[in-house]
Amino acid sequence: MLRYLPFLLVLALWIYAFIDCLNTPEEEVRKLPKTAWVIIILLFGEVLLGPVAWLAVGRPRASAGPGGRRGGGAGSGGGWVAPDDNPEFLRSLDKDRRPRGEGEDRG
Repeated sequence: MLRYLPFLLVLALWIYAFIDCLNTPEEEVRKLPKTAWVIIILLFGEVLLGPVAWLAVGRPRASAGPGGRRGGGAGSGGGWVAPDDNPEFLRSLDKDRRPRGEGEDRG
């Protein structure tokens, strides 16, 4: 069983790099077009050259945001915001607390 481990590790890295490349938006890919990176990963995956090149050169750098994740946190224009920091959520609470009839337009 141990003799299959190197093959499985190469295969896992190959699959990871391929899926990561496919899921990366076109504008975030560095150095080459995305289709070129896919071809490089597929052609040179067996000898680890393609996946390692993608991870080292083509993959976008992770931002220095919270948790080191790509995309950042609340200040990045998207993603999850804590409820107590979300103005829309706080406004909805304020609406729920008002008694019926107060603040509503009656026609």
